[in-house]
Amino acid sequence: MTVLERLANAGVVPVVVLDDAKDAIPTAKAMLEGGVDVMEITFRTAAAPDSIKAVADACPDMLVGAGTVLNLDQCKLAVEMGAKFIVSPGFDKEVVSYCIENGIAVTPGCVTPTEITAAVNMGLKVIKFFPANVYGGLNAMKNLSAPFVGVKFLPTGGVNASNIKEYIDAPYIHAVGGSWVCPKADIAAGNFEKITELCKEARANAFGK
Repeated sequence: MTVLERLANAGVVPVVVLDDAKDAIPTAKAMLEGGVDVMEITFRTAAAPDSIKAVADACPDMLVGAGTVLNLDQCKLAVEMGAKFIVSPGFDKEVVSYCIENGIAVTPGCVTPTEITAAVNMGLKVIKFFPANVYGGLNAMKNLSAPFVGVKFLPTGGVNASNIKEYIDAPYIHAVGGSWVCPKADIAAGNFEKITELCKEARANAFGK
């Protein structure tokens, strides 16, 4: 199964913000317990590189990627630490080119026809749509999918436990991203059982199982 297939199979790609790398492995194990075997550790904190490495080394069943990757230096560091996929809030040609050349799955953020055209012309079929609730949600993606045949979206922003099924059922949605299954406060407080339950709930709501 390819990396992108793993993301689709998971349904939800947790957006994980870690302030302390010691929380990375317990968070990953809690998600696995909840039936989610992918996680996107964001570069919003200094703990991101060490957190990615910890999960990559200690949790072989977890597919770990890096999120909020803004430039090539972050991208290279993430890959060096063991990230198997790269997610960016916007489109950066250098990052996308590097990932393609090195066989790393990449989903850059694209919300306009111009950005989507740039991604498609580089061979990408799955793109991030962020923030989805600001840029028109499902209706926008439905309309954008018409001229961009074969493109699928990974929306983040405004997706939650109550509307995940509506997103997942849409044929132009690859998977959804979100932090609601791994709240930063629960990670910091060590409430890992809660994260397991939130992951189970997301899977049940998305797929009915």
